[in-house]
Amino acid sequence: MSLRDKTAFITGASRGIGKAIALKLAADGANIVVAAKSVEEHPKLGGTIYSAAEEIEKAGGKALAVQCDIRFEDQIQQAVDKAAERFGGIDIVINNASAISLTPTEQTDAKRFDLMHDINVRGTFFVTKTCIPHLKKSANPHILTLSPPISMNPKWFAGHLAYTLTKYNMSLMAMGWAAELRQYKIASNALWPRTTIDTAAVRNLLGGEVLAKRSRIPEILADAAYIIFNKPSGECTGNCFIDEDVFAREGIADLGQYSVVPGADLYPDLFID
Repeated sequence: MSLRDKTAFITGASRGIGKAIALKLAADGANIVVAAKSVEEHPKLGGTIYSAAEEIEKAGGKALAVQCDIRFEDQIQQAVDKAAERFGGIDIVINNASAISLTPTEQTDAKRFDLMHDINVRGTFFVTKTCIPHLKKSANPHILTLSPPISMNPKWFAGHLAYTLTKYNMSLMAMGWAAELRQYKIASNALWPRTTIDTAAVRNLLGGEVLAKRSRIPEILADAAYIIFNKPSGECTGNCFIDEDVFAREGIADLGQYSVVPGADLYPDLFID
């Protein structure tokens, strides 16, 4: 398996899961488009498009850092055009950028509601739309959206309805594109972790250091994504993958290397029944 010289357009790739996937693909010799907002480092988040690009180059890939706020169509178009001009096309689209607010209805203000829908739903839709003409020209095109399997268990709606709506919409789009783009052999899948992942969101918003120690590292999703991208796009499509299941299909059962604390009692992620 190799993704050498393939071009991946990754939203939110300046840190966390997006950057972990970028570095995994870069180690294989891929071209990475770092499409994110951060050009100055945030004290609680860390990382910029430029620092991520530097790490990608050191890992063995080629990087293009593009400041892009996916809430705005013109910025998406400019980023995609720059990617195509620099690398000659786009083979992989990774919809990783996402906003989160785990608030019940009465505590969810309009600004936060709109932000989650503008990034998670609208942004994901228009990033993918803009990349489709380039994906049609690829030999093995893949769309991967970081979103969960859709469970109708009421507990996933009760505490954070607005956020749940946006993440489920991302999964619906992933499944919709699988059907719509099957004729072009463009794969579309969703990917979600079985356990919480040690990211800035977990440390700052969900459970701090305590939850981080019961989490896995972002590289587990990077390795799962790598497996998916090396599958034939005409065959591996229309799945809401859980990371553990991707490895299980490959006969890989021991995932101990991904635990932040070896042997820890891992905490299930949201939307995992």
